[in-house]
Amino acid sequence: MNYWLVVGSPENWKTALEKGNIWGLKETQRRWWESLNEDDALLFYATRPVGGVIGCGIVRTKFKQNRPLWPQELRERRVIWPLRFEFDIESCLPLDKWIAGKLVSKELWPRGGFQQVSQRTGEKLFSSLSPARYPTQVVEPPYIGEIPTELVSALGKTKEPLPSHDELKGILVEVGKLQKFIAESEYLCDIGRLDVVWRRVELSVPTYVFEVQVGGDIYHALAKLKHAFDLWNSHIYLVVPQADFNKAENLLSGTFHEISPQIKLIELDKVEELYKRKRAYLDFEKELGI
Repeated sequence: MNYWLVVGSPENWKTALEKGNIWGLKETQRRWWESLNEDDALLFYATRPVGGVIGCGIVRTKFKQNRPLWPQELRERRVIWPLRFEFDIESCLPLDKWIAGKLVSKELWPRGGFQQVSQRTGEKLFSSLSPARYPTQVVEPPYIGEIPTELVSALGKTKEPLPSHDELKGILVEVGKLQKFIAESEYLCDIGRLDVVWRRVELSVPTYVFEVQVGGDIYHALAKLKHAFDLWNSHIYLVVPQADFNKAENLLSGTFHEISPQIKLIELDKVEELYKRKRAYLDFEKELGI
């Protein structure tokens, strides 16, 4: 695990925390963004009038964004920090405690904006931070009660016949909602429509992208997934029958070799199984009142 000092104005930190825990870097900082890994640790540093560390978190995913988010971007109607990442909060001071409760250290040099810190310094500050959480304003998707009518027939079927393309898209949307994502099908982008995408917040680009092929055009599906990865750095998935795995793997070893390390193949039956397990787990939690 690497430790990073993330430096920004109090205004930008308020926006980042209120909009779903998103931070961004400029193109001139690309080498740092490319060095950032999922599960790396972050130290949140707010500049004057705060002037100290106000919290810490863990990197969840990186993506590229072409929509303004922070106040300066909105005022100037342009994207200043396009290289973005989402993070989970481990601890963060409440807004009214930022100045009084901040952490300062002579080992930190916040002028760089975004920089790696030593393991010793990172661990020391991480362990010193208060467990108080920032009260984010992320709106959770509505609770999903009954299984939608259009899914009942798909989930009740045996392995034969296979669920249809639309049924599988519907199941993936429901799984995304169970995971607290903004999930939708037929997401319009510049090369067509993506079957299913999951986003963490409304202003974010797709974090997860799925293409479903039930005996369809695997080449075209891979082309759309490659575009999503190149454009947004999304996690990409191809949902296909087991019989088509070899066809997909052949294309991934040739024409689409660039995305071979990033893409995951999912067998059609696994989609239904995933939904059932997620639904059962959440129902069990609800039964226990957790």
